[in-house]
Amino acid sequence: MRRLPPDVQAPAWLLGESAFTTVRTWDGVPLLWPQHLARLRGTCEWLGLPAPEDEPPRLEEAGWGLLRVTVTPDGTFWSRRPLVAGPRPEGGVAVRLTGVQVHPQLAGHKTGNYLPYLLAGRAAAGAFEGWLTDGAGNLVDGSRTSPLLELDGRLVVPSGGLPGVTRAAFVSGQSFETRPVGVTDLPRVTRAWVCGSGVGVVPVRRIVGEGWDINLPAEWPTVTDRVLVWPEQATRP
Repeated sequence: MRRLPPDVQAPAWLLGESAFTTVRTWDGVPLLWPQHLARLRGTCEWLGLPAPEDEPPRLEEAGWGLLRVTVTPDGTFWSRRPLVAGPRPEGGVAVRLTGVQVHPQLAGHKTGNYLPYLLAGRAAAGAFEGWLTDGAGNLVDGSRTSPLLELDGRLVVPSGGLPGVTRAAFVSGQSFETRPVGVTDLPRVTRAWVCGSGVGVVPVRRIVGEGWDINLPAEWPTVTDRVLVWPEQATRP
């Protein structure tokens, strides 16, 4: 047994008293920064944390990256790593509906209390993504991406989870509705996507549940915006 290091003996690190956002970058420029900042600011206000700093750090790295901005009672911190997603899954991806539920009060915020999402990612059992539900039996979120569904011919954003910034950018200008989506509705899904800073917008080819699964047409959306593409795609002139 080892003594706990003094640097982590604080609520931010022991109990998850922090807020964060993960921002896609291109050539050092944070993409959708105002939207990420607004969501982070709202979470900090809700948690009673200091407001995040308005200006992103200066980044010199070329190509794709992921900037993580974390706010604790001690201020705003950042880290950056290269974004290497690997070859684009041309046939789409599989997702698994897990038995993990979101926190009933924290589901709409990206906080350091991240254990449910970690567990859902593990429960994905080889699938690209693990989906989480709430106590009422509704699909609300993914372990690392936001779900987007086509139900009854309409685009549907499942309510109750984190307001995904990449997903919001994709549906902007399109007709969609935000509403609860019960697990029992999922076999009626005709198309689906997962959206996130690390992957862009990715079509789902298969949804796997407990004792059932459905196969879907998986056509990649025609997008060129660096916010939405799979990060392997060339975007230089």
